[in-house]
Amino acid sequence: MTTAPTTTAGGAGTADLTNAGSPQAAQFVNNTSTTMFGTVPGFEPNVSLELVASDFITSPMVVAAPDDDTGRVFVVDQIGVVKIVDANGTVVDEPFLDIRDRLVNLTPIYDERGLLSIAFHPDYQNNGKVYAFYSAPLREGAPEDWNCTNHLSEFTVSEDNPDQVNASSEKVLMYIDKPYHNHNGGQIAFSPADGYLYIPLGDGGRANDVGLGHTIGIGNAQDLTKIYGKILRIDVDGGTAGNVTPTMTTATQTATTTMTETVTPTVTGTTGPNESMSPSEPTWTTFAGTLYGIPDDNPYVENQPEILDSYAYDSIPPEIYAYGFRNPAYMSFDSGGSNALFTASAGQTLFESVFTVLSGGNYGWNILEGTHCFDPNNSAEPPETCNITGYQDEPLIGPIVEGGHDLGNTIVGGQVYRGTMLPDFQGRYVFGYWSIGRIVGEGTLLVASPPEGWNESAMPASAANLTPEQNQMWTVQEISVVGQANQSVNEFVRSIGEGPDGELYLLTNTVGGPDAATETGKLWKIVPPANATAEGTPTTTTAAVTTTMATTTTTVAVSTPSPAATTAAAST
Repeated sequence: MTTAPTTTAGGAGTADLTNAGSPQAAQFVNNTSTTMFGTVPGFEPNVSLELVASDFITSPMVVAAPDDDTGRVFVVDQIGVVKIVDANGTVVDEPFLDIRDRLVNLTPIYDERGLLSIAFHPDYQNNGKVYAFYSAPLREGAPEDWNCTNHLSEFTVSEDNPDQVNASSEKVLMYIDKPYHNHNGGQIAFSPADGYLYIPLGDGGRANDVGLGHTIGIGNAQDLTKIYGKILRIDVDGGTAGNVTPTMTTATQTATTTMTETVTPTVTGTTGPNESMSPSEPTWTTFAGTLYGIPDDNPYVENQPEILDSYAYDSIPPEIYAYGFRNPAYMSFDSGGSNALFTASAGQTLFESVFTVLSGGNYGWNILEGTHCFDPNNSAEPPETCNITGYQDEPLIGPIVEGGHDLGNTIVGGQVYRGTMLPDFQGRYVFGYWSIGRIVGEGTLLVASPPEGWNESAMPASAANLTPEQNQMWTVQEISVVGQANQSVNEFVRSIGEGPDGELYLLTNTVGGPDAATETGKLWKIVPPANATAEGTPTTTTAAVTTTMATTTTTVAVSTPSPAATTAAAST
């Protein structure tokens, strides 16, 4: 059975932030989810790809670049290594990081576990600290029938070799047990605005936010006493929260000793398709107060909502920044404007989503899948109606970008463009889809333009102050890749990230899973279309945008920012 949210249509005066019915929302017609493309007058989304390095990595996950004035980019390989590509495009022979011996055994055909991302400390140039998020074998004390334990770890670069991490320097900041192999989240990132580390976590895995380890009736993502289906925010330099002891743990451990006490959780419940077998004790260990601090303005440090009977535990982890996510696997901060946080969350059966994430926000899963109502008992058909509020009577926040599965099976989040080579792309969000099929890579590149009047710098700090106008949907267009067959990528799209030069880099490969016997991974730079120049200054355009699906046409307005406008925003 499922539990209804506490209100049937939102509390009195509750704003509808779901974006349901927006002209840009994906539609469900003839049992098919379909993307609503638009056109922006004066903007032609054409690019070319410049190959930087090829066939040097197996299953590329993330492009990362520290602020160290070297021009290097670091490419994360799911199998457990990180490779350096220098400013000349040369791949350094020895891995920067190699933790293959610490990973869970991966399935070569397809797997969502592995080394999922790294993030460089904002002061990396001086302290040499780098953070990694990866899937290890199930730790001692975890439920025996669970799948793996994810680690959030700090490493330090070798004093003798700036191109190599000292593997023995690992400090594990969090252990997170997982009941299933999928929905790990993974693309950790430091905010350029506040310097804190943000950690996206999936809902625990399987499907529909139900099953082993999921809270009965409401799922993990809506259970505020669990860290699954959340984005966490921590201060790796200690923070202002004081001496906070490790919270919500299945084991007691210090930063310098091995496990000294373990508790083996018991499980309760039934094994029906929408019932859970939840451990009686939380299944994660954190080291707040010893290895990191809690920012004092995290939403649940000072003010904790009511602990509902439907929740699994009796307190809310103070690390939680936002919640209601299925699998927020891709996350990035806008390097311009006010450094807004964008998260692409993989959908269930029908819809893929991109959110702008604010403190304390509830992003809907599993009451909603994107802008659409969701039924965990029938994921292939959205209910006609559902609530616009969550279990605390808080508004559910819908995506700014939504796609259907006509484009492929999984969204690949990207980055707001702030470089100089593609001036027409300034202020637009570039992202993609992994592939249409699982055997042959058929990835897609896309771009989303903000609506008329959207001003990132005017976005509130807290979701409590968000308005429907500030959360309007963006207009999506497919990018034509000039010079490639069919003007497409023609490989699996694995990641889109920002390099040290402010330009966008694309990772692709031709193998669907982390097969260590292969090295088909490529690093591309996204550049102006062949035979075109990057000269000229686009101006702000406010005009009609046509959104189409089959024979349906809807007209809305859009505003595309000029480089001058985005530069001004970045300085505020």
